[in-house]
Amino acid sequence: MISEPQSLVRVESNLFLQLDNLGHEQVVFCHDHYTGLKAIIAIHNTVLGPAMGGTRMWAYSSESEALEDVLRLSRGMTFKNAMAGLHLGGGKAVIIGDARKIKTEALLRLYGKFIKNLNGKYITAEDMGMTERDMEYIAQETSFVAGLPHYRGGSGSPAPMTALGTYVGMKAAAKKAFGTDSLEGKTIAVQGVGSVGEILIGYLAKENARIVVTDIFEDRIKKVAQQYKVTVVSPEDIYDVPADIYSPCARGATINDSTLQRLKAQVIAGCANNQLADEQLHGTACMKMGIVYVPDFVINSGGVINIATEIAGSYNQAWAKAKTEEIYDRVLQVLQKAESQRRNAQLVALEMAWQRIQDIARIKATY
Repeated sequence: MISEPQSLVRVESNLFLQLDNLGHEQVVFCHDHYTGLKAIIAIHNTVLGPAMGGTRMWAYSSESEALEDVLRLSRGMTFKNAMAGLHLGGGKAVIIGDARKIKTEALLRLYGKFIKNLNGKYITAEDMGMTERDMEYIAQETSFVAGLPHYRGGSGSPAPMTALGTYVGMKAAAKKAFGTDSLEGKTIAVQGVGSVGEILIGYLAKENARIVVTDIFEDRIKKVAQQYKVTVVSPEDIYDVPADIYSPCARGATINDSTLQRLKAQVIAGCANNQLADEQLHGTACMKMGIVYVPDFVINSGGVINIATEIAGSYNQAWAKAKTEEIYDRVLQVLQKAESQRRNAQLVALEMAWQRIQDIARIKATY
């Protein structure tokens, strides 16, 4: 019998207690002195299928921070894939290090060998700090990789579909909060203008939204500011912007005790994973404050939907786009259910995802 999902809070210091609390099946530590590879692969749940989730490369401040991130991210993938109706379980991986400094062909290919050793239990793709070209290197050593370039028959970068899903999900949230899904004239604070955030800004600009942006990388800000009419603020000041919608599109846990006191937005809708520092505490706080919060794993599933069709054997962009556009209705369904029950939207969405996992587990339990 699979255990009930636990609310996501700050992770415990004891490793096995962490795995027990969050329900993980397996965690693999990968290391190589010569290439400098330090990676962690976390497999959360494989009831629906092989664990699917991208590899993130980031200069974490500590190995414990990297472990906490991969455990939270892999858990989120379980619910993301379940809510999207995919036949995939949840997993994620992180490579510790600055992608702009230490990434090499040798490091990526060796990492691919570690994935190969899991015999298909985990399938990777690109996430923050990784590219289609990186997936090609990994694919030299394992077939359990997706997000390959279109010229190789792959689905390409998941960023465009992630951005599309975030955009339609944001429109659904606007309809719930403002009575219309038009974003024209709305002030939207976008935190993070990486591969997904930049494309999202393109959608918002076409709707004549007022766009405020921030990022820790100056070159990203410069690129977006040259292409679109945006207001740039510092990373710390983004929480004080008098915005209608706050869109977290960088790292997680930006909705916490400190930032909630500063946010002016009526809607929180972004592509970042694990946006709530504590699902129970901060999800409920959003509800009590009258903020329409869109559960992250519901709104940002466009990328994995795009990848799922590649994993199925033949990439179908039309199917991926149509499936991603269903996020609009899914967001409204979650928000309406949460409102009718007067409950935290994040926990309502978790229960919906977990119900599907339990239903499929019962089917698999029969001969």
